[in-house]
Amino acid sequence: MSDRLAVLAQYLLPKQALTALAGKFANARAGDLTTRVIRWFVGRYGVNMLEAANPDIQSYASFNEFFTRPLREGARPLAAADFVCPVDGAISQFGAIEHDNIFQAKGHNYTAAALVGGDRDLAAQFQDGSFATLYLSPKDYHRIHMPCDGRLKRMIHVPGALFSVNPATARGVPGLFARNERVVCVFDSEHGAFVLTLVGATIVGSMATVWHGVVNPPRRRDVREWNYDEGQVALKKGEEMGRFLLGSTVVMLFPKNCLQFNPEWKPARAIRMGEMMGMRKN
Repeated sequence: MSDRLAVLAQYLLPKQALTALAGKFANARAGDLTTRVIRWFVGRYGVNMLEAANPDIQSYASFNEFFTRPLREGARPLAAADFVCPVDGAISQFGAIEHDNIFQAKGHNYTAAALVGGDRDLAAQFQDGSFATLYLSPKDYHRIHMPCDGRLKRMIHVPGALFSVNPATARGVPGLFARNERVVCVFDSEHGAFVLTLVGATIVGSMATVWHGVVNPPRRRDVREWNYDEGQVALKKGEEMGRFLLGSTVVMLFPKNCLQFNPEWKPARAIRMGEMMGMRKN
């Protein structure tokens, strides 16, 4: 079966309604029912609770409290690298931005301008730069951390669809990551500007940042933007910047001649937050 046929049902599903329903359930404090669902989820997806700051399944009052659980101290040491991996998950794709085009999967590209909500001036800063697309599966730790020190300049909430972001969907839905709802965070750093984008998906109840809290809902039809003064939000490498309330994908953009990726990286490779993502180009 082709990937296009495999994802056909997603075009027909009421994705917004399903996601809203899932968000309500994930926030519900349903006592023993919540505990049973969490216990099933841990067994079904092989979640390693020994890494959690709190490994006691029964102590989580809601599914989202469990899903966004912090890790125990020292579980993710930071590599001695200019750029570290911001999440646990798997590498979907990474490499060079060809002018404005970002590789999604065989036969599918999308533009940096589309990803950031149509701001061509912002996208131009990453022309012929580099990108990394990282997929978080259900079993993964779902907090997002800084790849390097950064000063927040802008945050843009771009409304969109809510397709799944699993590998099969990435191969079957054109322009997936510039089509789904997303939160675009624009940072400045000693290496230049960079973008860290949180991409929503089916059943992803919401996305949140440490400086704003929950960004969505509300889910509006217009693009929303927030601007930040110099130094208003400054985060260190490895510091938490946000989280998914039910998982998804992160897409990062870096300018030309900025980042040399870890030579051990390859698509589908498992990654852990804090490991070496790359070094600054000389």
